Amino acid sequence: MSIGAIAQPRRLAELVRELLLRKDDRALARRGAVFAFSIRVVSAALAYISQVLLARWMGAEEYGIFAYCWVWLTILGILTPIGLNTSVLRFLPQYEKHGELGLYHGLLRGSRTIAGVNATIFALAGAAIVWITDGIIDPAYSIPLYLMLICLPLFAVADVNEGIARAHSWVDLALLPPYVARPLILLAGLAVAILLGASANAATAVTAAIAATWATAIGQQLLLARRLRSRIEKKPRAYAFPLWIKVSVPIFLVEGFFTVLSNTDVIILNMYWGPSDSAMYYAALKTTTLISFIYYAVTTAFAHRISQYKAAGDPEGLARVLRDAVTWTFWPSLVAAIAILAMGWPLLWLFGEAFTAAYPVMFILVIGLLARASVGPIEYMLSMQGEEKACAAVLAIAAVANIGLNFALIPKFGLIGAASATATSTILATILLYRL
Repeated sequence: MSIGAIAQPRRLAELVRELLLRKDDRALARRGAVFAFSIRVVSAALAYISQVLLARWMGAEEYGIFAYCWVWLTILGILTPIGLNTSVLRFLPQYEKHGELGLYHGLLRGSRTIAGVNATIFALAGAAIVWITDGIIDPAYSIPLYLMLICLPLFAVADVNEGIARAHSWVDLALLPPYVARPLILLAGLAVAILLGASANAATAVTAAIAATWATAIGQQLLLARRLRSRIEKKPRAYAFPLWIKVSVPIFLVEGFFTVLSNTDVIILNMYWGPSDSAMYYAALKTTTLISFIYYAVTTAFAHRISQYKAAGDPEGLARVLRDAVTWTFWPSLVAAIAILAMGWPLLWLFGEAFTAAYPVMFILVIGLLARASVGPIEYMLSMQGEEKACAAVLAIAAVANIGLNFALIPKFGLIGAASATATSTILATILLYRL
């Protein structure tokens, strides 16, 4: 056996030991990334299994209706906090570092209140729209949409709480409730409902989603409150709403345009081709976006550290954490992409034999995902650096291109058109963000 062959496992052991035992910021960030990635892997498996079972139990058409409603919930749930779900990553570490505990506690209360109030207003407005358009919207969508809107307020508050937990490096509390507990409860609720004689349709699935969303959001809130009490001294709340809104709105625009970029395809495909084709596309999308869990895991571990280095005036540390974030995003994403494409056909078959028709779509979607991974969590990096407005402008261009391409390509090319529109606009956004 050569010296090199002996040295390689020894070096690997050293790296593992450093990862587990070192306590500097870089090691903490890496441990956070590994832990977040581990949770994301587990949650990805659970979420994927739950989607497969939902499709099998409900059939393509009802699953397509459920997916359509869930996409709308995701869009509104991300937008209603108006960027505060991300700006807490920037402000909370700064307030804690400088001892501004009044503003710290004010931001905790204010961010949740704004998210909850906005989500309630949007839920009521959405219900009014569904009621006004009765007779225009397919009746099969009406009840699931009404029910899904009940999830919205706590869905939005949970998104803010995820950001608060991430700001304190509590990766378990940030990720376990929404990405592990929620799909498990949803799946269990639907299974129980079917066993008790309920119809296996979109309305039943959405009812289970209500129970899952409310249970996990309330549980996360209680656990987060307990940890915060033990960490931060209680002080009278102070509020800086003008500053928080000024910083959060550009972040809101970034997240809004990115959300459009990520979800328009499902909505427009449903409009032109109906729930069955939308379901097949959604299954392919869910399969390929397993790659994105790496991106989100790295973002969870690194985003608030970018803010910390910026606040400390440490450009070398900042540059190092940015390089690490890109490296830890791209290479695992490439490996994951190869594995997912190799297993793509049998994975889609799990949803149902008809779903395998969407296999070619996966190759197109992966191109866009790898382009995004090649620059790491760049929109978060830019947002933490005060470049929210420029980042929002870039994503606005990409979102407009995405909408135009979807309307141009989907009517004629269906699933392939939707995937091509999404991949092309994602590559455009990546190039522009890289230049920025």
